[in-house]
Amino acid sequence: MTDYSAPGASARLYSQTNHDERGNFHYQGDLYRAGDNLATLAARIEGHLKAKFPATSFAIRTEKFAGGRKITAEILDTPTDLTPRDAQNSFFVEVRDQMERFGFTRSNLLQDFHTCSFYCEACISQAYWAAQAARCGAKNPVQAKVTLAAFKKQVRAGDRLKLIDAPAGHRALGTTRAIAQVRSGDMILEGRSYLTFPRASAFACDGKFVRISIGSEYDPGAHLLYEWLRHQAV
Repeated sequence: MTDYSAPGASARLYSQTNHDERGNFHYQGDLYRAGDNLATLAARIEGHLKAKFPATSFAIRTEKFAGGRKITAEILDTPTDLTPRDAQNSFFVEVRDQMERFGFTRSNLLQDFHTCSFYCEACISQAYWAAQAARCGAKNPVQAKVTLAAFKKQVRAGDRLKLIDAPAGHRALGTTRAIAQVRSGDMILEGRSYLTFPRASAFACDGKFVRISIGSEYDPGAHLLYEWLRHQAV
């Protein structure tokens, strides 16, 4: 049972709270705790989401800016098919409702007034689309023999990547580019282009082929398939 004993706590969820006749909106979640710093607040929300949605995995991101602070819950995987837009919006509301329980919001649209303890957002990661595509039968499957961490250690400047499959119309399809530099988050390729490393769940490598998932709601199975041509030292 939910405990609504916190002073000023609402017995309704954020999405169930309406403006009054004067345009005032006031919501304070039952899990709100004054004085939490951003790291503490994010950790509390992450633990709560894991308990509330045990079949769903999240990555929590935080940011501070001039207007306040923000916490984003990125959906990495869930058994729910989020391809339909209605399903996405419904799930976003469910997740944000649980996040809003940790904060408060006061606003009046007629007076252009808004204040809150933090802004929150739910979004879908490319990792979800990769997992969804795998469940539906992914094209060009690559056995994950080399982890992303191991690949970063093994790939070298001078190696080449040949793009052998990509979404239709990709300008680099069929081209082979040498790797100029390997950095922690990406690789610099010849021709002033770069390749960003994805999350580990969107990466697969068998030692010869590299598959990077770049799916979206419009094409969950979208990916880049490279042939990894290692430089042979003389």
